[in-house]
Amino acid sequence: MSEAYERFMEGQALLSSGNVHAAVVALGRARDLEPEQGSIREALARAYFRTRRFAEAEVEFAKALDLDPVNDYAHFGLGLCAIRAGDPARARGHLKLATVMRPDSEDYRDALARVTE
Repeated sequence: MSEAYERFMEGQALLSSGNVHAAVVALGRARDLEPEQGSIREALARAYFRTRRFAEAEVEFAKALDLDPVNDYAHFGLGLCAIRAGDPARARGHLKLATVMRPDSEDYRDALARVTE
C-alpha cells in the first residue's frame, strides 16, 4: 500500500469522524504525494470547506474537476463555494450540472433551489 493511499484513507476516516482539521493535514500530505488523484483533491476540498477555508476548497474542487470533468460532487462543491463568494450565477451553473448528473440527490436540488428562487 502506498503512503499516499494510507494518508488518503486516514484523511477519509478523520473527515468521517468529524476531525476535519486533522483530515486537512492527512489529505494535504496525500495530495502532495499524488497531485493528479481526483479523489484526493475532492476529499481535501471537502475538508477545507468544512474548516471554512472556502478559497482553498474552491481550488481543490476545481482541480478535481480538471482531473475528472464528470465529478458531480466537485460541481456541487464549486457551487457551494460560489454561493459563499456571493456569485449566484456561477453557483447555478455548477449546481445545475451536479443535479443533472445526479438527479436523485436532494442536497444538490436543495442547493440549486437556494440560488434559483
